[in-house]
Amino acid sequence: MNKNMIENMFLKSALTKESDLNTTDFILKWVNERKSNVKFSIERISLSYLNNWIVDIVSNNITHKSGKFFSIEGVTVETNYGYKSCWDQPIINQPEMGFLGMLTKNIKGVLHFLIQAKIEPGNLNVVQLSPTLQATKSNYSCVHNGKKPLYLEYFNGEKNVEILIDQIQSEQGARFLRKRNRNIIVKIKDAEYIRISDNFIWVTLGQLKELMKYDNLVNMDTRTVISSISFDNDKNLNLPISGTFSRKTYYSLIQDKEPLHNLNHLISWITNLKFKYELKVQKKNIKDMSDWSYNGESIVHKDNKYFSVIGVNVSIDNREVVNWDQPMIKPAQDGIIGFIIKKINGVYHFLVQAKVEIGNLDILELAPTVQCLTGNYRTGLNEYNVPFIDYVLNAKEEQIWHKSYQSEEGGRFFQEQNLNIIIEAEQDFPEKLPDNYCWMTLNQLNMFIKFNNYLNIGLRSLLSLIKF
Repeated sequence: MNKNMIENMFLKSALTKESDLNTTDFILKWVNERKSNVKFSIERISLSYLNNWIVDIVSNNITHKSGKFFSIEGVTVETNYGYKSCWDQPIINQPEMGFLGMLTKNIKGVLHFLIQAKIEPGNLNVVQLSPTLQATKSNYSCVHNGKKPLYLEYFNGEKNVEILIDQIQSEQGARFLRKRNRNIIVKIKDAEYIRISDNFIWVTLGQLKELMKYDNLVNMDTRTVISSISFDNDKNLNLPISGTFSRKTYYSLIQDKEPLHNLNHLISWITNLKFKYELKVQKKNIKDMSDWSYNGESIVHKDNKYFSVIGVNVSIDNREVVNWDQPMIKPAQDGIIGFIIKKINGVYHFLVQAKVEIGNLDILELAPTVQCLTGNYRTGLNEYNVPFIDYVLNAKEEQIWHKSYQSEEGGRFFQEQNLNIIIEAEQDFPEKLPDNYCWMTLNQLNMFIKFNNYLNIGLRSLLSLIKF
């Protein structure tokens, strides 16, 4: 299947907001039933009581007894980016790469995605819609002595499938140390039979995007996988697109007019900033970090800002392992991820920032207009100003294209959510920007997402919310 056929297939699925197989109302009821039918318990416990985890008496670093999964370590940071040049903080070190995989199939002429209702210990609303496969290497290698994840064979080469998308993308750069996952979408043959487990269901891409208007229902891993999808931009297609938001976003993909900046300019802009900014990250024992301490119960900042590291005991009866302990990152408060967009030369452009985060593999990645770590944007609590934050927070109702709360990944982050918002700027909003900000079209963002480590996970989350 060639590129245009794949993109046309994705577009048709994105435009199919109801399925003959499972209606959206049925999916919502099904999620509630999954929540009712599973026994679970998530209890906060002291880090010192975590079973199978070791808090080192010399460093206070936290590791799993197997040496796998992940560890909580300290780092010290030096940079010439931003307002603060040096600090210490805990970080998740998870060097292994995992799968975030979607299994798809044409059903009655429309591409459907196999998603699962999954409980993670950090989920705000318990059950969220997750990819077909969401597993670290330690999980699918059964380091925990549990079962293998369902449908693994469709992603690890055991089964013959057609690969539609296959990328390596980054995770949260402020919390993970150079963490990446394989984001992959595969398709089985139309006539192939596949047994669907109780916690899995077929949905169209359009249904998934409709479900994102609900707070914390579609999980971060699903959002990052579908953000990588590109759509057919053939202007001759007869598309049943309705609604102002849908028309604006789709036609921004197919405009013949020149964008404000061409590809060469964008690459040069990114390269120049990577050359300009310095980032030095060195490991440091948690016990020796400035402004952070381990009190026997958790790891906390001296001012209770940003986040803490806590312990949880988890029991979920439909997981590969039904009971375990683990450390988690608990936010101090909600965050915000926002895009400002503006029509420039007849084409909608997105205001993007080049953001340095300490866990980035290559210094910086492209981020949304506003992406605040928890605790950093509230008046009187932040140590620096966030560009454009007031414009986003004070947007008029008619400017807002999308607004919802979306969760961070519930396997590592405890009840963390961000306000995800896309707003249209008024015409007097300036086109001239600070050095590390730039206007890009949706078409250009879709071009960059095809490559590894250009668009950060916050930007990808916002892109996934765009529907036609």
